[in-house]
Amino acid sequence: MSSILSNVLPAPEDHVLSVIFACRDDPCPVKLNLSAGAYRTEEGKPLVLEVVRKAEQQLANDLSCDKGYLPIDGLADFNKLSAKLILGDDSHAVEENRVVTIQCLSGTGSLRVGAEFLAKHHQQRVVFVPNPTWGNHPFIFTLAGLYVEYFRYYDPQTRGLDFEGMLEDIGAAPSGAIVVLQSCAHNPTGIDPTLEQWEKIRQIVRSKGLLPFFDTAYQGFASGNLDSDAQSVRMFVADGGECFIAQSFAKNMGLYGERIGALTIVCTSQDVARKVHSQVLLVVRPMYLSPPMHGASIVTTILKNSDMYKDWTIELKGMADRIISMRQQLYEAIQARGTPGDWSHIIKQIGMFSFTGLNEKQVRWMAKEYHIYMTYDGRISIASLNSKTVPQLADAIHAAVTRLA
Repeated sequence: MSSILSNVLPAPEDHVLSVIFACRDDPCPVKLNLSAGAYRTEEGKPLVLEVVRKAEQQLANDLSCDKGYLPIDGLADFNKLSAKLILGDDSHAVEENRVVTIQCLSGTGSLRVGAEFLAKHHQQRVVFVPNPTWGNHPFIFTLAGLYVEYFRYYDPQTRGLDFEGMLEDIGAAPSGAIVVLQSCAHNPTGIDPTLEQWEKIRQIVRSKGLLPFFDTAYQGFASGNLDSDAQSVRMFVADGGECFIAQSFAKNMGLYGERIGALTIVCTSQDVARKVHSQVLLVVRPMYLSPPMHGASIVTTILKNSDMYKDWTIELKGMADRIISMRQQLYEAIQARGTPGDWSHIIKQIGMFSFTGLNEKQVRWMAKEYHIYMTYDGRISIASLNSKTVPQLADAIHAAVTRLA
């Protein structure tokens, strides 16, 4: 029987997925997957926060809850509380009713809805993303109909921020261009600008008439403090200009599988916000119509209850502190083995990921010889390590660097 799908070509290799599949198919009992951006406990298991369990129990006991459709823009309380979380309690933008927030399918869905909206309503169709950036960014914006360009971000020589290159490239962007900025815990490098550097970035973005689009996947997950991790966003919002913000609760509440996030659009007036809201609904309606309820209900329950909110911040800081501890342990283990080179970038970086500086040849060799898997650019998930796997990784890094310099 002939197939109407016989002309479908195989997809090109996705380097991240290929690493995940290779690890999955490796029969070695001590294999280690450091490619996925997911927090793991000391036992190597996914963590369900205690406050999340409490919220779910409360929801289960509430017989007034039903399973009806949510509005197109999602759960109203969730949207209000999400905007407050990222913009702050005293945000003038919120007080002036010029903020649009809609519930989306985690951070990825928030980015895609924002990209679709901009492709339809923004005259400038070029979007600048960091080099390097999260691997899904180019796909999201390209498939929405925008054109992706890159600005310098990472300096491989210093294994730090190429700040001068970043300013130069953003300053050369055409007026009206969209600029994607990660608010904290940059993926994949783990390198963030300082507050002073953020202010210079803001000045260039505003003076050039560019549109900032923040990807906020790790609020509170970087430093352990929700307000500190939101400072870059609030700096841009405080100047009265427009701003797009994609939020995710996957990491900071451990709600990976609930796919819960929000898109917030800060406008220049209440009238503009009203028009933007009406058009965003037209983007969502043919895409998925109504967002899922459960994750939004969990987040709302926690953010509305002062005791639960406090418990969440304590658990959140515990996760962030543990990641910082894993960085220190890995750095000390590499140093103890006398591994050539300066590895201080491991502890200078922040958040879930670390750009190790390992090259693709070394990464592939480590997968073959040590059954340790990471993305080919040398990025590892610090959040996936524990006290047992740190020595395993340090041994592999030492061997790779000394044998394949």
